[in-house]
Amino acid sequence: MKGPTTCLRCLRDGRSSASKHIPRSTYHVVPTAAAAGLSPPSAPSSLLHSRSQSSYARLPVTQPLATRKPKRYGGALPPPPAPPLSRRPFSVLNRPPPDYPGHVPLTGIERACLALGSGVLSFLDPRRGDLIAVVGETTASPYFLERLRRAMLSSPSGRRILRERPRITSTSLDLPYLRTLAPGTLGAVYAAWLDREGVTPDTRAAVRYVDGGAEAAYVMQRYRESHDFLHALTGLPTVREGEVALKAFEFANTLLPMTGLATLAVATLKPAERARFWAVYGPWAVRNGLRADEVINVYWEREMETDVAELRARLGIEAPPDLRSIRKAEREERKRKAAAAAGAGAGTGPVPVQEAGESAAVAQ
Repeated sequence: MKGPTTCLRCLRDGRSSASKHIPRSTYHVVPTAAAAGLSPPSAPSSLLHSRSQSSYARLPVTQPLATRKPKRYGGALPPPPAPPLSRRPFSVLNRPPPDYPGHVPLTGIERACLALGSGVLSFLDPRRGDLIAVVGETTASPYFLERLRRAMLSSPSGRRILRERPRITSTSLDLPYLRTLAPGTLGAVYAAWLDREGVTPDTRAAVRYVDGGAEAAYVMQRYRESHDFLHALTGLPTVREGEVALKAFEFANTLLPMTGLATLAVATLKPAERARFWAVYGPWAVRNGLRADEVINVYWEREMETDVAELRARLGIEAPPDLRSIRKAEREERKRKAAAAAGAGAGTGPVPVQEAGESAAVAQ
């Protein structure tokens, strides 16, 4: 009768001889001599594994596994495993939590790509206000918005704006009341400008890509919502020529990079408009933007009943030439020249207005 068996690995590890461990390694199994009361016999062939017994001599049983020499690859130790990536580019897992509702944190590469792509597309199509807003947000932080924030903190009205954080929307402004104000007041001029241009205060998108906290985002939002008041204050229309002139004024006053980049749209103007910008509106924008007070500190909601001329004098802004009247006069001049050219081509000169009226009376 065979006694209990144990493998050499169990003997080495100090396990009990009664263990029922069935080895799956290259070790062979021998009967326990103490249990049989006999001297250890040679291992029968039925208890040997498939590998030859000569392979076990290289690994003595008494040698711990920890002292075995590791395999070598080409005479050198295998390379250590690569550490896990601590940062994955363009992964949302790397972004910090948002600083305010709607905030989209960006990495440096993402911010640069977004600013470059939006800038090129907005230059090709200046009507894309959403792209212009993205350029303004991605290029304003942190230095330029921090400069505006310090300017607001240095002014009593600016500190009040930062404390109360008012919004300029169609719900916060009583537009029907503004239309009833006296002509020449800021509220009446602003309401008339909205009606004439066909815009509303709700066209300004919310800030999403500005870092630095909720206060920095509000500074950018305040500048964006105050843009229409500058149109009403200066009288510049929303045509491309007027927008370029107003952006040049804002760049000289706020130093925001987006406003400076927007002035590059002067290259897309017509030759006559471009010449007028360099001769009239460009110098006006630089001169008044540098001389005027920080327009970011104007509490527009509390100036609705103030006369526009008085507010311009207080801020140090001189009224620019009426661009709308200049453009209207140019259109009428072009029509007159076209009518004269058409009359000359037909062999008759243009009919004077008085003679045409007399001919109509005679015909009656």
